[in-house]
Amino acid sequence: MGLTDTLAARFDVAERGSDVGTEFLAGLTTFLTMSYIIVVNPVILSNAIDAGENTFQLLAVVTILASVAGMLVMGLYADLPFGLAPGMGLNAFFVVVVTQLEVPWETALAAVFLEGVLFIALTAVGAREYVIKLFPEPVKLSVAAGIGLFLALLGLEQMRIITGSVSLNPVIALDPIAILAAVGILLTFALWARGVRGAIVGGIVITSGLAYLASALGVTPRPGGADQGLVETATLAPGITGITYDLAAYDISPLAFAFVRGFQNVEALTFALVVFTFFFVDFFDTAGTLTGLGQAAGMTDESGDLPDIDKPLMADAVGTTVGGMLGTSTVTTYIESSAGIGEGGRTGLTALVVAALFLLTLPFVPLLSAIPSFAPYVALVVVAVMMLRNVTEIDWDDLVHAIPAGLTIIIMPLTSSIAYGIAAGLLSYPVVAVAAGRSDETRLGHWLMALACIGYFAVRFGALVN
Repeated sequence: MGLTDTLAARFDVAERGSDVGTEFLAGLTTFLTMSYIIVVNPVILSNAIDAGENTFQLLAVVTILASVAGMLVMGLYADLPFGLAPGMGLNAFFVVVVTQLEVPWETALAAVFLEGVLFIALTAVGAREYVIKLFPEPVKLSVAAGIGLFLALLGLEQMRIITGSVSLNPVIALDPIAILAAVGILLTFALWARGVRGAIVGGIVITSGLAYLASALGVTPRPGGADQGLVETATLAPGITGITYDLAAYDISPLAFAFVRGFQNVEALTFALVVFTFFFVDFFDTAGTLTGLGQAAGMTDESGDLPDIDKPLMADAVGTTVGGMLGTSTVTTYIESSAGIGEGGRTGLTALVVAALFLLTLPFVPLLSAIPSFAPYVALVVVAVMMLRNVTEIDWDDLVHAIPAGLTIIIMPLTSSIAYGIAAGLLSYPVVAVAAGRSDETRLGHWLMALACIGYFAVRFGALVN
């Protein structure tokens, strides 16, 4: 029996209407659509984590390793064609925790690790699956859109297209970084519209190339920017001087197990809030993504739920735990996996192919330091648009659905808080349902989650006041 036959038998590809060749193509397609995270995650997290002069490269290495850990479980245990990596939005919240709540980054990693351990325990006993099924449908459908808007604002600010006060860059016509970023966004959307695989990665590469071309022609970044509320750290063309091929680029010891030190600097109340919020956000993000991917693959049951959802949830939990140990934010299932599903991927072999391709990028990690700092943020705007797709499934004519969904979507970007948006949706759903005379649509779990949100706000703002 050859390798192809062995793989076909191990993953029952024929029974799922696929074949080994299709699974490999699906894995390649998913890799191309989500590999941008190898660059974008380090860009975002380096705003909060300082592991020395090689921080950016080391974050890329641990991003790859944590993603592979999650996908091995997804492929071998859950046997599903879903890719995993540190989640967009969750990495941005990590930065907020460190920079705004002034929690040491090691302690934030400890919170990620603890969240992962809790998820493993809850998944093992089936509690996580039960809670996910309790979430009101309008909240499930609106979370991705709210996170998308939040990411879009972050990306546009880092590319100097808008200011920190969310207004248009007043000197945008004279700012080469903002101009190149806008061109990069349009080119990436054009590639996506043409159906080009790896459109986001291609957009980042093209934007970087244009930045180097502009630099070669003598264009220089507009000096200053703080007086206009613009990001000052954006670089046009950093060059190749920072590229180093030695052990330092792969020695992740400054990051690995830093979470242990984080437990030594715990302020109990703040730490509990951080863990709860990571837990809170990942819960919804994963639930919505798995349901959506299951529907795309035709794997959901008559109730619209993904059978044996505890298995992919375990992959998510293991990836998050490993990520916290190695030094990155929460790992979650990627909606971009739908691209591979569209190519016919139906088994865990697809996930294993994605994991293998992630590993093959390791030798190229040092090259990432030559990418202009603003270029990867092109991905955030493109991903934000992708994340808006679920809003069409919300019943906007039904106020019991429209109000919680609308609040969830609006509150996230306006408060720069994913948790606040989710809490607003959960809190409003049972109240609106009862007011509309439809209390029979609510469950005890809905009220318990609403009370938990009230408790969260009380403790969160009480902590800020004190």
